[in-house]
Amino acid sequence: MQMIDIEQLPGAATPPPVSVGGQPILERDIAHEMQYHPADSAGSAQLKAARALVVRELLRQRAVQLGLLTEDADEDRAVAELLERELAVPEPSEADCERFHATHPERFSTPTRVSVRHILLAAAPDDAEARDAQYHQGVTLLEMLSQHPERLTEFAARYSDCPSKEQGGELGWLEPGQTVAELDRALQHLPQGLHARPLASRYGWHLVMVDAREEGQRLPYTSVADQVRRSLHEQATRRGLRHYLLALEAEIGVEGVALDDDSGGALMQ
Repeated sequence: MQMIDIEQLPGAATPPPVSVGGQPILERDIAHEMQYHPADSAGSAQLKAARALVVRELLRQRAVQLGLLTEDADEDRAVAELLERELAVPEPSEADCERFHATHPERFSTPTRVSVRHILLAAAPDDAEARDAQYHQGVTLLEMLSQHPERLTEFAARYSDCPSKEQGGELGWLEPGQTVAELDRALQHLPQGLHARPLASRYGWHLVMVDAREEGQRLPYTSVADQVRRSLHEQATRRGLRHYLLALEAEIGVEGVALDDDSGGALMQ
């Protein structure tokens, strides 16, 4: 496999191979690991994969140093014991939890719900001609709907490429995460009524009518105290893991790639 440069060092003709404490991370292992690190480009996926393997090797070598990992020991169990021993994460105080709840109301609220009808004018993302034609069709339909919104059911049955056309374009009550991501983001901010412009998604253009909105309600601290505590503990664990891995990187030595702030993210999952 032709590998993409992971990191070009200033003044270097070619990037050095990736290694941890002198132990090489093989290109074929990085290539195999890439499937577990989806990204917007092959280069980004490869970089994430290389970092994940570096983190794994740092922890493996540290476990060997401490005698936790021997020939007949389970590596995952040895690493878990290593982190239990060396990664000290303080529990958040009650005051910390209450403060976090007060300053992040959006994280501890019921989800906003919207009752939606729509018309989908389908067009593939890479078909510029079809997308342009469908966009102009959408503008024309919206001009008519702005004068006669009651015709949306009729237009959905006639023009929509979504199965919801059988229900007059009705999508029902939607919460975040229940529709395609591009439409989902827009729905969180649209006011009630007919949206004046077609909304783009990977499937084409959506003509959207928001029939009703139910805004999320802030939840009292007492009902989400455990969730708040878990959130703070996870944040503290991520910070502690980052510092721990950077210390191992400096002590053991890593060549060919540098760890970033979320290099231990896979461990958190």
